[in-house]
Amino acid sequence: MKFPPAPPVDAVKFCDFVTASPTPFHAVHNLSQRLVAAGFTPLSERKLSASSLSPGGSYFYTRNQSSLVAFTLPASSSPSTSIAFAVGHVDSPCLKVRPVSKRSKLGYLQVGVELYGGGIWHSWFDRDLSLAGRVIVSTPGTGAASGAGFTSRLVKIDRPILRLPTLAIHLDRTANDSFKFNKETEFIPIAGIAADALNAPAPAAHDSAASPNPASAAGSRSMSPIPFSGTPSRTGTPFGMEVDGAATDADIAGMAEKHHPLLLAVLADELGCTIADIQDFELSLYDTQPSTVGGLSNEFIFSPRIDNLMTSFASIEGLAQAVEAEGAVGHSSTPSVRCVILFDNEEVGSVSHHGAESNLLPSFVELVTALPGYGAYYATLASSFLVSADMGHAVNPNYADRYEPNHAPRINAGVVIKTNANQRYTSNAQTTFLLRRVAKRAGVPVQEFEIRNDSSCGSTVGPHLSTHVRTVDIGLAQLSMHSIRETAGSADVKHYIKLFKTYFEVFADVDRDLKVD
Repeated sequence: MKFPPAPPVDAVKFCDFVTASPTPFHAVHNLSQRLVAAGFTPLSERKLSASSLSPGGSYFYTRNQSSLVAFTLPASSSPSTSIAFAVGHVDSPCLKVRPVSKRSKLGYLQVGVELYGGGIWHSWFDRDLSLAGRVIVSTPGTGAASGAGFTSRLVKIDRPILRLPTLAIHLDRTANDSFKFNKETEFIPIAGIAADALNAPAPAAHDSAASPNPASAAGSRSMSPIPFSGTPSRTGTPFGMEVDGAATDADIAGMAEKHHPLLLAVLADELGCTIADIQDFELSLYDTQPSTVGGLSNEFIFSPRIDNLMTSFASIEGLAQAVEAEGAVGHSSTPSVRCVILFDNEEVGSVSHHGAESNLLPSFVELVTALPGYGAYYATLASSFLVSADMGHAVNPNYADRYEPNHAPRINAGVVIKTNANQRYTSNAQTTFLLRRVAKRAGVPVQEFEIRNDSSCGSTVGPHLSTHVRTVDIGLAQLSMHSIRETAGSADVKHYIKLFKTYFEVFADVDRDLKVD
């Protein structure tokens, strides 16, 4: 027997996905690529209509680049056709670059950040951090009447550029007793040395073949750089530009006034554009250490953002595999609409245009019920079912007394059903029974989680969505939830994918056997 055993293939694929997905924008992009590979047709939500859909088709669309709706339609429909939903979220606690991030102190260049969600923030200290997100850039000649157009492009800087340094133990002897810090004044990443930025030589400009926007560089009349913040960019483009006395897009955006010029130069180099092309951005900090399989027998996954990219990956993979299996036999006998919705902003309450409290799910149901042969909106919801999937808490051997002894899930022991009498999780006898039936068909073990009465309870997108449709809350067991590095089970990835695949294949049959209302 080979030792250690080879890491599970699904776990390795998940790790690769997480490493390539430092932000929700990247996660949605990478999941979209998986759907395309499985034969799904991309759509634009702005142009959605019943006429763009066909019976038996597989489709997906995005909203804000950070939420995703993927679905399949049955070959035939009836007024009793239901929807089998699986939903989760793609966001995780992180640090986001402020709209005005330029800061400096005692010779250090610093980047102002805002906390997103409820992270274990001390875990971010002394990590090799970088930036990723999306950048709005100008694309001359692509707009109306060949004027300036704009596009949103993803960026991921694949090297450490930021650091949150701790204070040396010699200067704080209480650090190991009670590590406390002010999140506003003592949690500001350093990005460089001010003197280095001032004295840095101006590198050669990109040539026209390397830059997608050569006109914005070659056709601009440059002025003298502004003091300090006008440090020459790596593309050779000055930060202040003027054309015939009129304000340019760069002037309107004012990015050089808000952010360190060297930071803008790094972004421009990564995007292959000029600094003047950068109009705005949403950037998050991330840990550059890759996700990996580990443990003596490769039984663990050590990774950032397991909560909740694990669900994002497994639900889409399960749906894609179900469609691919049907393609292999040439037909689908599934009578239900099958749908995965991955929301953004769950970690901050889901209240956004692309969160779970938006119209993303209701508008999808409206789209389906407008198709020929389907039932009315509320009747369809009444017969439908939703799996709210988010990560759960594995028992931690160093803190065993924090768990209710009979509801302490273990890593690699299967899917966790989450229950809470106060409806922080919305599982009930009907919905957990159906989930267990699906799990049995899939051959996936099931565990139970419920909090102690003297403990606080987290929540998911489930409670809000359960106001529309029957809902069960599930997840996988993990350690260190909301840390910059979390731990899950490598064998559980396959459990999760198998559960979702089977759910999409058999749910209509399972639901038909239960009579409640």
